[in-house]
Amino acid sequence: MESLVRPTAEQVNDARELLRRFLRPTRLVQAERLGGGTDTRIYLKLETELPTRSFKPRGALYALMKTLQQRSVKGVVAASTGNHGAAVAYAARLAKLPATIFLPQSPNPIKRARIVALGANVAEVEWKAESLGDAAASFAKEHDYYFLNDASDELVPVGTATIAAEILDELPAPDVIIVPMGDTALIRGVAAEAKRCHPAVKIVGVQAAEAPSYVRSWQEDRVVTTETCNTIADGLATCVPLAPNVRAIRELVDDVCLVSEAELIQGIRTLLFEEHLVAEAAGVAALAAYLQKPADYADRNVVLLVTGSNIPHELLRRVAGS
Repeated sequence: MESLVRPTAEQVNDARELLRRFLRPTRLVQAERLGGGTDTRIYLKLETELPTRSFKPRGALYALMKTLQQRSVKGVVAASTGNHGAAVAYAARLAKLPATIFLPQSPNPIKRARIVALGANVAEVEWKAESLGDAAASFAKEHDYYFLNDASDELVPVGTATIAAEILDELPAPDVIIVPMGDTALIRGVAAEAKRCHPAVKIVGVQAAEAPSYVRSWQEDRVVTTETCNTIADGLATCVPLAPNVRAIRELVDDVCLVSEAELIQGIRTLLFEEHLVAEAAGVAALAAYLQKPADYADRNVVLLVTGSNIPHELLRRVAGS
């Protein structure tokens, strides 16, 4: 089977130039307390510093702005559990376009409120494996909107690849980068750029144990679906992997792991009390994976992506009070 197309150096440089108009590079900070007392050096890439408080604007902005350079767009639509929807709403507002975001019923209230505050319309649909995407695709066809699908749009991983470029600006030879996996646009972009510039880097993908479809697919080298993906890490809640994405992560990702709900909560707590940083459950998946087996990363430079901080108030109160 032929290798899949990966973001080129020219594309990533183009994305960096375009995104520089809207976003500042996020900080890469050493987590002294997490690596304290060992030879391991832990770095946190704080994607929570971006507008909408997640990494998602990188892909949404790049995809929408590049599409607008190629053709006119009446509006933009997305299917999301929250963070991608907020990023699309943010990009649409900058482009002065209407946006409609399809969310599952009873979504993360912080993410829903952010989408609405950014001026997008919200439609909630019953959660099924493919219902959100189908609803968004039908809406796009009916209204002649651009369906910005972060699971399949080829421009989105070019945007996320800029994360790796920023990491390597400051840490040219990381040993390991641990990356949460939802729809895999994040890990596909980060892994492609990191390995292009530093082939020796090890890329580890993380999913929630309650939403393991891409991990199982990576392990079995085929598309493995799950009937449900009920996890507090709503940003990782994927049930139906796409075959091209499975092929891509098989090429790019060196190892995968699953983290439990309890481990995600412990990750939120650890980041909050040890580093004084707030993150949502999906946002701490990389940290939760590291905490499973810290000895596996001894004497290495390890980068953990902190991908979002839109945590529901109830969960944050529960974590902080426990």
